[in-house]
Amino acid sequence: MQNLCGVHMQEWYQSRALYETVSKLITRGDLTNALEIAQSIPDKGIRAKSMSMVTVEMARKRINYKEALEKTIEAIMDIENYENVTKALMSLAFEFLALKRFNEALKIAGFIKDVSNRSKIQAEVGLALAREGKIQEAFKIINDILDDDVKTWATSKLASELKKD
Repeated sequence: MQNLCGVHMQEWYQSRALYETVSKLITRGDLTNALEIAQSIPDKGIRAKSMSMVTVEMARKRINYKEALEKTIEAIMDIENYENVTKALMSLAFEFLALKRFNEALKIAGFIKDVSNRSKIQAEVGLALAREGKIQEAFKIINDILDDDVKTWATSKLASELKKD
């Protein structure tokens, strides 16, 4: 047992150090190396978090991030703890929502098994589209929400989000 614990701690310390490296590379704008190193991190949770950071930065800088996003979602799905998978997916979806990458936010939401949490992302995307005047798109997304409480909330918010001319 002692040895196993020691191995895990070493892996965790290595992962933290690599995470710091990835952060610095992102700050420098070296996203190619940042992604490469992020993918090599042993700890699954830290790997997923690092890859998410790089992917979001690529999206922010309008660098082609499609493949990076696929790999990031895979890395997140690889995390053992179901709650941590949900948190990581929600966090990533909200990052893409903040960048107004609505299709990506919805795509990521599609991987969330928990209906209530998936519905929250869909509602926020729908309302964000409504704010941009894309009413039909917004209504379609909100209408497809499976969680009735979230759907009701989003539908009532929809009216207030419509632009006042």
